[in-house]
Amino acid sequence: MTVADGELTRKIFVARRETGRGWGELILQGISYFFLTFGGLSMVVPFLWMVGTSLKPAGEIYQTSFFPSSPTLANYQEVIFRTEFPHWYLNSLIVAIISTTSVAFFDTLAGYTFAKFDFPLKNLMFLLILSTLMVPTEMLIIPWYIMSVKFNWVDTYWGIAFPGVITASGVFLMRQFMTGVPNELIDAARIDGLWEFGIFYRIAVPLVKPAIAALCIFNFLGNWNAFIWPLIVTSKRLTMTLPVGLSFFSGEAGSDWHLIMTGATLSVIPLMTVVIIFQRQIIQGIALTGLKA
Repeated sequence: MTVADGELTRKIFVARRETGRGWGELILQGISYFFLTFGGLSMVVPFLWMVGTSLKPAGEIYQTSFFPSSPTLANYQEVIFRTEFPHWYLNSLIVAIISTTSVAFFDTLAGYTFAKFDFPLKNLMFLLILSTLMVPTEMLIIPWYIMSVKFNWVDTYWGIAFPGVITASGVFLMRQFMTGVPNELIDAARIDGLWEFGIFYRIAVPLVKPAIAALCIFNFLGNWNAFIWPLIVTSKRLTMTLPVGLSFFSGEAGSDWHLIMTGATLSVIPLMTVVIIFQRQIIQGIALTGLKA
C-alpha cells in the first residue's frame, strides 16, 4: 500500500466517523425536541381548553368539542357584573402588591445585612431564620389566626398579607446574591462618604436586580394563588381574595364550570403581566451585570 492509499483510507475512516457522530447528534436532538414539545403542549393545551371553555354557553360545557361552536361573552358579563368578582380581583391585587413590595425591600435589606456586616450571633440568627422553612404552613395558621383576632386584623388587607411581608426563603436568596457584590465597591462608597443605606440602595441593589426580579415574581404568584390562609382569615364575601371567591362557583348542587373557567381566565392576566415585565429586567440584569465573587 502506498502512502497515498493510506492517506485516502484515513480520510474515508474519518469521514465515516464524523458522519456517524452527526447522525447520533441529530437523533439526540430530535429526541430532545420531542420531549420539549410534549412538555410544552402539556402546559399550553389545558390553558387553551380553559380559555375555550370560558367562551362556551353553559349547555355546551360537557360536549366533546375542544373549542366553542358558538363563542359568547355572556360568561364574562355575568362574572364581572353579577358577582363580587371585581372585589375579589381587587383584593387579591392589593394583597399581592403589598406583600411583594414588602418582600422586595425587607428581604433584600436583610440579605444585604447578613452578607456584608459582621455582628454578634450573625450566623446563629441566620440559621434560626432558615429553620423556619422547616415548619409547615399548616402549623402556623393557628397562631396567625389568634394574632389576627387579638389585633382585629380579620377581614382586612393587612390580616391577609402580614404572614408574607418577609420570607425566610427570600432572605436566603438575597443573602446568597449579596455575597457576590464586590466589597471593593462598598469600601469605595464608604470612603466617598456615602451613608450605609445609600450604599445599599445605590450600589448593592442595582447589582442584584435579577435576584430581586425573580423574588418578586415568585412572591407575587404565591400570594395571588394563596387559598388556605385567606379562606380562614376572611368571613365576608367582599373581603375575600380571588381563589376563595371562585370556590363559591362550586357547591353541593354542582359546579358552574363556565363561570369558574371565566374567572380563572381573567385571573391569569396579572400573572402574565408580572412575568413579562420582570422577565425583561432579569434578561437585562444578566446581560449587563457581571459579578465575580
